[in-house]
Amino acid sequence: MPDSLTVPRYFPANGPFFTDDDTYLSIMTAYLLDRLLGGTLPDPDGPGLLTVPTRSVVMAPRLDGAAADLVTRLGFGPRLMVVSDLTTQAILGQRIVADLSARFAVEHLILTEPHADLDSVQQIEERQRSGAAAALIAVGSGTINDLCKYAAHRQGIPYAVFATAPSMNGYTSVSAAITVEGHKKSLPATAAAGVFADLSVLAKAPLRMIRSGFGDSICRTTAQVDWLLAHLLLDQPYREAPFSLLREDEAALLAHPERLVAGDLAAIELLTRNLILSGFGMTICGGSYPASQGEHLISHYLEMLPPAGWPAAFHGEQVAVATVTMARLQHEMLRAPAPRLTATHLTEADLTAHFGAELGHSCWQGFSAKSLQSDAAAQLTERLNRDWQQIRARLNAHRLDPEKVFSALRSAGVPTMPVDIGLSDDQYWTAVLHARQIRDRFTFLDLADESGLLADFAAAQTRVPSRQAAASVR
Repeated sequence: MPDSLTVPRYFPANGPFFTDDDTYLSIMTAYLLDRLLGGTLPDPDGPGLLTVPTRSVVMAPRLDGAAADLVTRLGFGPRLMVVSDLTTQAILGQRIVADLSARFAVEHLILTEPHADLDSVQQIEERQRSGAAAALIAVGSGTINDLCKYAAHRQGIPYAVFATAPSMNGYTSVSAAITVEGHKKSLPATAAAGVFADLSVLAKAPLRMIRSGFGDSICRTTAQVDWLLAHLLLDQPYREAPFSLLREDEAALLAHPERLVAGDLAAIELLTRNLILSGFGMTICGGSYPASQGEHLISHYLEMLPPAGWPAAFHGEQVAVATVTMARLQHEMLRAPAPRLTATHLTEADLTAHFGAELGHSCWQGFSAKSLQSDAAAQLTERLNRDWQQIRARLNAHRLDPEKVFSALRSAGVPTMPVDIGLSDDQYWTAVLHARQIRDRFTFLDLADESGLLADFAAAQTRVPSRQAAASVR
C-alpha cells in the first residue's frame, strides 16, 4: 500500500481491466468522493460544504495483506473484536483476523445464526465488553454490518467494515435496520470509520447478492419522487445533495446492467461505489429518506408479516419488485388529473386487527402522525388542484420510466414480479395495500390510498401480464 501521507481518503480501483469510459468515471467519482470525505465538496442545497463522519473508503482489485495498515490509519486499538458469520468467516474473516493479529490483540466472534435483532446485538456487546475491545471490525454485508454499527453505537466505540458483497447501501449510513419486538425499525447507529472493499471478493459473491445490491440501488428513482412529493405537498424537508452524488454512477449502471452478472470488475466497482454513495446520502440527510420510501415500506411489511412458509427473499430482491410497483404507481398517478383526498378511514383498531395488538399499536404510533382529518384532506386537495401541474413537472424531472426500470432489472436477472420472490399475487398485493400503515413516511402509497385509487391500481396490476416471461430468477 502507498504511504499513508500520499494515499487519498478514497482509493479508487481503476486498473488495466477497465475500459477508457470506466477509468474516466472511476477517476471522476474518486475525486468527488475524496472531496466528500475531506469535507471540501460544495453542498448543492446551499452555502457550505458536505461532510460525513467516515474517514476512509478503499476499493481495490485486491486487498491481500492490507488490513492491518488500513485499520492502523483509523487510530483504533490496541484491542479489536472481529465479527463475522460462518460464511463470511470462510470468505474473508480468517484472512482479516490473521492480518490484524500481527499488530493488534484480536478477539473473534463468529455468529452462527445472526439475525438483525436485539438478541444478536446483545451477543456482540457481551463479547466486546468481556474482551475490552476498543473497536469492532465487521466482516460481512447487511446483517453483520447493521449489528456491528448498532452495537458500536450503544457501546460508544468505533467500528470499521470489510465488505463481502455489493448487496446493500448500509455500509456508510448512520442507521441500522434492527427488528425490535417484531417491528423492523431504522435505529441510530455509528458511522463506519473505514469501509474497505476487495473487489476480487465482492465479484465472487453469490449472484443473488449482487443482484440484490442492484435492486437496492435502483430504488433511487422512486424514493426521490416519494420524498419530493412529501416536500411539495406537506412542506417536509428535502435535499438534492444525496442524489447529486449518484447521478453519474446511476446512468452508467443502467446503461449496462448485464455486466454485473458477467464477473466484470469495473461493473462491481461501479455498483459498490453507488451503494457507498447512497449510504453517504442518508448520512448527510440524517435519515434514510433519500433511499427508503414506498418501495421499502412494502419490503419491510413483507419482513414483518411474512406469509406462512415463505422462504424470505433477500432485501434487495424485495426492494426491486417493490420499486417496479412504485414506479408504475407514480407513473399512473402523474399522468392523471390531480387526486382528490378524503379523510383517513383507518383507526388504531383497524391496525390492531390486521397486525395484532403489540405490533398494531407500534405501527399506529407512526401512522397516526400522517392520518388526515377532513379539513386537512380538503386543504391538501385544494393545494393539489392549484399546483398539480408544477408538482407533476418537478416529480417527472426525477422519475425513470417504469419499463426502463423493469428492463434494467431483468437484464441483470433481478426479480421484478411477486412470483420471482416466491409470492402469490394475493400475498404481494396485500403487502402493497397495507405497507403505508407501518410508518409515518408519506409516499405515493398514501396519496393513492387517501384518494381511493390504490385498491384499483392493485387490482389492475394483477390483471396485466408481464411484458416478459415470469421465469423465476431466484
